[in-house]
Amino acid sequence: MNRTARAIRGVVAWTLFAAGCGYVGEPLPPSLGIPEQITDLSVLQRGDRLVARFAAPGATTDGVLLRRLARVELRVGAWREERFEVERWAAQARAIDNDVTAPGPATIEVAAREWLGQEVVVAARAWGRKGRAGAWSNLVVFRVAAPLERPAGLKAEAVAEGVRLMWEGPQGAAFRILRNGAELARAGSSPYVDPGAQYGKTYQYAVQAFVSNDGSLSESEISEAVSITPEDRFPPAVPAGLTGVVSLRSIELSWEPNAEPDLKGYYLYRSVESGPFERVGELLDTPAASDRGVEAGRRYRYAVSAVDQKGNESARSEPVEITVGEDVHALR
Repeated sequence: MNRTARAIRGVVAWTLFAAGCGYVGEPLPPSLGIPEQITDLSVLQRGDRLVARFAAPGATTDGVLLRRLARVELRVGAWREERFEVERWAAQARAIDNDVTAPGPATIEVAAREWLGQEVVVAARAWGRKGRAGAWSNLVVFRVAAPLERPAGLKAEAVAEGVRLMWEGPQGAAFRILRNGAELARAGSSPYVDPGAQYGKTYQYAVQAFVSNDGSLSESEISEAVSITPEDRFPPAVPAGLTGVVSLRSIELSWEPNAEPDLKGYYLYRSVESGPFERVGELLDTPAASDRGVEAGRRYRYAVSAVDQKGNESARSEPVEITVGEDVHALR
């Protein structure tokens, strides 16, 4: 094999080797291992503690994925200078012990009593395992307030509209209503009615007070929970608008229909002269009735009630009074 053939063969072999190794361009320098900046730091006060939340970075500033961090540095310090310099602040701010080393959502809590009534700055940064720190996070300015009183005396009762909650809590606060551990609604004061509660299902309720001043959120500890399984013991509304007219051979009655979704029907009651009211006929499925058992020259009073699928019966409506004329033949 001549030298030209050997040279060509060598070039082909090197090309195949480079392609097999995935070689593209010049090799990159090793990563410095500097974690990305934390950008979503948030702070709230719960009772007598400050709660900081953020996402610990999962990559370096040069795009290398991080499985672990050396640590996360969280600092809290009073803002005593008009011109804020983060490094000067960090030098005097208190470092908060924590065990955050995994990328992803993180929560750090610290007792707030030493900063009571003060405005503080909170910031965090991640340290890589090569001993280098990322940039400081977004700065959170927070005013530490007196701890909010925990709501007490929570009671739950089934009412026709749903489940009614009653409690005692701090003045001037708003309240989160928690059902089965998740926020259901917010209320300005007690009581609150949960209109979405269903009969036969068990619910656990709790209440938490909160106040927001100039963007600083302070919340109480969550109240003790109460459980309830509401039962349908509530009758429909009393029917309204009952009217009656004398027809050729009967008294025709009608009234406004009830709107309850579980309505089953209506009962008609009749009183002859000054006698007691007695139920007439079977359950009616429409808001109308025809009484053919009447006699000329007599006075009748009528009332109706509404009944639901559980058999709960409403009170009787306002009665209507009708006197049948003396024309006996008209009623035969």
